[in-house]
Amino acid sequence: MTHAHLACHLADGIAYIDMDRADLHNAFDEVLIQGLTAAIAGYANDASVRAVVLTGRGPSFSAGADMNWMRRMASASEDANRADAEALATLMRTLAYCPKTTIARINGSAFGGGVGLIACCDIAVTVDSAKFALTETKLGLVPAVISPYVMDAIGLRQARRYFQTAELFDAARAQQIGLVHEVVSADALDETVARVLKALSKTGPVATGEAKALALRMADRNESAQRLIDAENARLIARLRVSAEGQEGLSAFLDKRAPSFAL
Repeated sequence: MTHAHLACHLADGIAYIDMDRADLHNAFDEVLIQGLTAAIAGYANDASVRAVVLTGRGPSFSAGADMNWMRRMASASEDANRADAEALATLMRTLAYCPKTTIARINGSAFGGGVGLIACCDIAVTVDSAKFALTETKLGLVPAVISPYVMDAIGLRQARRYFQTAELFDAARAQQIGLVHEVVSADALDETVARVLKALSKTGPVATGEAKALALRMADRNESAQRLIDAENARLIARLRVSAEGQEGLSAFLDKRAPSFAL
């Protein structure tokens, strides 16, 4: 399976998806979003696949939005921004509701949408050197599209803090608040993922899929309802991107200066 900005392969029933933009810290653009969505959907419908492992190449897991992509969207219309946000929402929903077990192999830091990818996965294992942040409010925006999944991972109390403050936090804190399950040294990352996969290999593939669906159902999560939430959140982020504060925040980020609203 070949997609732009990705390196994918299948081995022993495990699908490996590597975000392959190491020079840009695996930042999102429309091509990566489309490729990830297609790859995950393809593996979701492959009867030979037991699990999907998502990781990044290079020093980072994912830095969130690509600067050139953000530059294009900053000058785009509200309708174009809404369509763009809906594409990202489709990626997150496809990953969150993938019927296979999904594992985030977090090889480095994750910000913004990168945190969203982690929250969408069933299991998250990170290197101890990774840093995390929901940086959107620094741009005059909010983590709208990823919010349902991050909320599920860290809960309302932590979300109320980190959605607003855009604070940087470390791997130990990420584990404490529920974003990740395990924190390991870099040289133990693959061994830990392999241990999880070995445990999974002893389970019934139908049962694991039903167990995931059960957990989502007990939490009152369903994909059709999620589509309505996604549409609402896409409208929200589009409105904020074209607002005066959003335009100032994006311009300041692209110009590498402090925004006027920063004290």
